[in-house]
Amino acid sequence: MAPTIRKTLLHIETTLIEGGRAAPTPLKLIAAIAVVKNPWAGRGFVEDLKREIHELAPVLGELLTKMIIDAAGSGETVEAYGKSAVVGLDGEVEHASALIHTLRFGNHYRKAVGAKSYLAFCNTRGPANAPIMIPLMDKNDEGRRSHYLTIQCSVPDAPAADEIVVALGASIGGRPHHRIGDRYQDLKELGQDVANPAAV
Repeated sequence: MAPTIRKTLLHIETTLIEGGRAAPTPLKLIAAIAVVKNPWAGRGFVEDLKREIHELAPVLGELLTKMIIDAAGSGETVEAYGKSAVVGLDGEVEHASALIHTLRFGNHYRKAVGAKSYLAFCNTRGPANAPIMIPLMDKNDEGRRSHYLTIQCSVPDAPAADEIVVALGASIGGRPHHRIGDRYQDLKELGQDVANPAAV
């Protein structure tokens, strides 16, 4: 089974001025989005989602990764990354999760950008024009706060009740004028370590 893709969209946002000051380097945020038919909608409670995950997730991962890389120019250019899915009202949040929380989806992106960090994520349910929130973090450094970013966009006619919106996000650059430090300075000041930041 191939995914039934109704449309794809590419969202690109470039920030030139932040806080009233020109950005030393403009921040570019990219979202690659696919609107797909929910393979589990209308079937009642499906006990095992694995077959559809294995069939659909790799195709979506490859497609969206290519869209990101084409827009960014190369995998090396991507500095922060994330993923998101919004399932329509006839589906379960589990359906949104199913298509993005599998290595068969995410590894296409990780390999293409040479990433070590886990993919930050969001999975929600909503109607057409629901917010698509894609949290981002540095692809190799989870404590680099300058790259804690969120892409927010929407598709006016998606998801329909029987659809899922699946998205990957990327940043080229971090927040302009970032000045809150990173988590390593906090850990040093608190006398904690990376492996146990709350000292529990």
